[in-house]
Amino acid sequence: MPFRARLAAFLERPLTRNTITLIIVFNAILLGLETSERAMAAAGGLIVALDRACLAVFVIELTAKIYAQGRRFPRNGWNIFDFVIVGIALVPGSQSFSVLRALRILRVLRVVSTLPRLRRVVEGFLTALPGMGSVFLLMALIFYIGAVMATKLFGASFPEWFGTLGRSAYSLFQIMTLESWSMGIVRPVMEVYPAAWAFFVPFILITTFAVVNLVVGLIVNSMQDAHAEEANAATDSYRDQVLARLEAIERRLDAQGSPPRERE
Repeated sequence: MPFRARLAAFLERPLTRNTITLIIVFNAILLGLETSERAMAAAGGLIVALDRACLAVFVIELTAKIYAQGRRFPRNGWNIFDFVIVGIALVPGSQSFSVLRALRILRVLRVVSTLPRLRRVVEGFLTALPGMGSVFLLMALIFYIGAVMATKLFGASFPEWFGTLGRSAYSLFQIMTLESWSMGIVRPVMEVYPAAWAFFVPFILITTFAVVNLVVGLIVNSMQDAHAEEANAATDSYRDQVLARLEAIERRLDAQGSPPRERE
């Protein structure tokens, strides 16, 4: 077997993948410790050295993967994902600018590409994006209509919440998330406009309980479809392996001069 094929098989071993996952988790802990002044004062040099060692492992793994897969490397979206995440840590000046240093925590996202279950969740979310676009457009229309109505109805008495279209949209977003919506916004408005509930209650029912749940349903449905496709692919692969083994046995029996077994 060529060295490139052996290297590719080594990188795909469960032991190798699990080791990389553990290093990613360990590196995440190190990056968290770097935010602690007490930890950096006690063992700052060791933490930085271990962080660089983890980065070196990631670079070696990525280089080996590029060599082993060759032209197939950029065809896999997760390979591009890993390349970008690791490449951010190698940008010149990343040790000088706090923004680039903060982006190093993105290395933790590499655990997504190493765990099949997490990959399935992300793939399901990405698959649901086209359908979610229509839902977000509907949500935008509802928010625009609600913001215009709220500005005209309540803007004069509550300019800090509904004085402009932007403030109304933000207040309605807070109401949609159910964060301090009743005592913080709606009840004070109802003290001036007793019938204001006729506007806010339908808005909450439409946005919070209908449209948002529709988004969740699209994501769940996409993940179920992705899981079903993966299960079907595994079944087809197992069937092909069984058929290949049966054909190999039949050819061996033919070569030995034995009559082939009749298929049912």
